[in-house]
Order: sequence, then C-alpha cells, then structure tokens
Amino acid sequence: MIGSAIALALCRRGYRTLNIDKNPAAGFGSTANSCAVVRFSYSTANSIKLAFEGYHYWKNWASFLDLGGAIDYAQYIQCGHLVIKTAADDRRDMLNHFRSIGIPFEEWSRERLLARLPIFDGARHAPPKLIDDPAFWDDGDEPLAGAIFTPVAGYVNDPLLATRNLKQAVRAAGGRFLFKRPVAGILRSAGRVRGVKLQDGEELHSGIVVNAAGPYSFVVNRMAGVEDGMSIKTRALRREVHHLPSPEAFSFEADGIIASDTNIGIYIRPESGNKISVGSGDPGCDEKIWIEDPDNFDRNISELQWKTQVFRLSKRIPSIPIPNSGVGVVDLYDVADDWTPIYDKSDLDGFYMAVGTSGHQFKNAGTVGALMAELIDACEGGHDQDATPLQFTGHYTKLAIDTGAFSRRRSLNTASSFSVRG
Repeated sequence: MIGSAIALALCRRGYRTLNIDKNPAAGFGSTANSCAVVRFSYSTANSIKLAFEGYHYWKNWASFLDLGGAIDYAQYIQCGHLVIKTAADDRRDMLNHFRSIGIPFEEWSRERLLARLPIFDGARHAPPKLIDDPAFWDDGDEPLAGAIFTPVAGYVNDPLLATRNLKQAVRAAGGRFLFKRPVAGILRSAGRVRGVKLQDGEELHSGIVVNAAGPYSFVVNRMAGVEDGMSIKTRALRREVHHLPSPEAFSFEADGIIASDTNIGIYIRPESGNKISVGSGDPGCDEKIWIEDPDNFDRNISELQWKTQVFRLSKRIPSIPIPNSGVGVVDLYDVADDWTPIYDKSDLDGFYMAVGTSGHQFKNAGTVGALMAELIDACEGGHDQDATPLQFTGHYTKLAIDTGAFSRRRSLNTASSFSVRG
C-alpha cells in the first residue's frame, strides 16, 4: 500500500517508477491483512496531522485516483472511533492536540456510551491479563470513566482492493510493476545507491531506491548497509487478529463503532459478514514475538492468544458468541523502536525509507506518498534533510507536518505507548 502510494506521487512529479515485489500481485503481503482503521488517536501533533490529512484521501478516494470509468473502488466506512478512557488516563494531551488541529470529537459519559452501544458492559475490567492468569476474572465492578468519540473516523472495507486501485492509478501515470522477483541485494558505489540485484541475478540500475518493504524493511536496510546511521530501527512482529460473530440482537457491522479499550487491552472493529474483529492493544502482559526471518513464522492461530483476546472481548460484550476454535488472521507488523514510522532519507545517497509502517499507517498511504515524493524531490535537489527537516504541507488540510518527527535519527519517544496505538 505504502509503496504504491509513493510510486503514484513520484509518477505525478515526472519520475519513472518501478515497484518490485516478491509477491504475485500488489497488496498480497501484510497489507492484505490490515485492519485498515482510520483514526486520529495519537499522542503527538505531527502523527495526528498525518492521520487527519490521510483521512481526506479516503474521503476523496475516487477523485484522488482520477481513474474515471467504471472502477470498483475500495469504500471508506465512516463508523467513528472510540477511545475508552481509563481511570488514570483521560487523554488530555491528545484532546488538546485535537482542539488545536481541528479534529472533530465528542466526550461521552459512561451513560451515553452504553446508550449508543447497549451490548457493552460498563465496568472497567482493568488491568488486562492473560487468560491463564488465575486472576483473569477478578476485575471488580469499578465503572468506566467514559470515552472520546471521533465521528469522522472509520475503516477501509477492502485493503487489497485499495492497493489494486493505487496500482491502476500508478500504471495510468506511467509507472510499472515487477512481481514474483525478490530483491537479494542493494547496489551501491561511491556513497550512492546504484539500483537493486534480484534473486535470479538480474541487476536493475537506478540512482534512487525507496525501501517500502513492510515487515522486510529491516532486511532491505541491512542489504543497503544503512542501519548504523539510524538511531531508530525496525523489526518484524507477529500479530493475530480474531473474528467473532456479532451478538444475536445487535448488528455490529451496521451499528458498531471501532473502539480502543486499554482497560482490557484490545481494539475492535466492525467486520464484513456481521462480525467483530478483535486485536491486542499490546498490554505489558502480552508476549511480543519478534521475527528474524519474515519468510519463516507460525501462521497458525495460537490457543492462548485466541482465548485471551476473545474472553477479554467477552468482558466488554458479555453476549458475544465465542466459537469453539480460533478464526482470524496471522501476519507481521513492520514496527519501529518507538512505534512511530520512519519517513526519511538514509546515509546512503539516493536510498530512502518509508518503514515501520504496519499496524497504524495504512490510513496514511495517500499522505505518505505525497510526503515521500516531496522529500525525495527536495533531497535530490540538494536539500539537507538532516540539518533542516522538510516542513510538509497537507494538500487537503493545509496543515504543516514536521518530517523531522519521522526521522531515522530522532530520539526515542519515551512517551510512546509502545503499542499499535503508536
């Protein structure tokens, strides 16, 4: 998704582009299993601005692509997003950013939340625990503190179709794609990238290479020899998202809302077929399984994580039907050290990075394409990105985004949630 968006923005600036993918088609990697949630619930201003600009691309998806004709477009489902408050964190900093940036939001009392979602239980059920913890059900009955609702948030119904849409637009703009051709090396000489070497030995020469390899990003960065110049690096993280049927008396597909609930350590999203998708919010008790070889990891749903996530959900939605066996998807996230992406140049001239993007950057594809194209254009024209980070202005929102916030050389954001929340 990210690579296709960057290619489209570069093509529209007059560059000739070639997207190289080891998979058989665009979007067949981790993109296909993205939850594709569009939300603004970050703790830093630049991440919120990036996401708000990204929302406008989905709102104007067909006009942005400019394909015309009878195209089957991915659809943006604007169901809204809830951040359920905890006793200790009412997200004041985030709300102050919302006010200054102009993000529409509402603060809901516990009573309003339960009136809107009567299937919800109104207790906190905190802190999150694993299902094999003997104290899993010992939560008490302290009431929820309420929630923050952003009405224009939502999700993209088909991430694979969205990527195919981008691919069509790239081809219409003159860009090309090369599938089933893994990259085995990065060519370089005299301090500059010179292209890529494919697994079959073919060399493709270019003075500009962009790493948008998702969970393989750290592999490609090591090929290029650029990791030593990065204070923030990326790794591949194994993830599970599970699907459950909606409660019998409530259509979550039609009437549900995306929700982030750190009280019980999960997030949920309406799913086609009147289902609910549930993923981990990365509480401290959940094991993080880092993957050294993205071609070799367990794609089977684990019994422990399945039971943990669905029974956490049953605390919030007691009427949820729980199947006897796990149903869902297992894939990899591309995660930066502080869960904020890297959109930057590298110490190798001509080699650029749009990495650390999985889990919470699908929503930003349109923005990232435009930002990376402008950054590449500026750096190739002599701009010193490290000394003076580019100030990128959003096409739709006109908000100024400091690209230094996404630098490979930034300091670790110790205030990060170190989770999918970013």
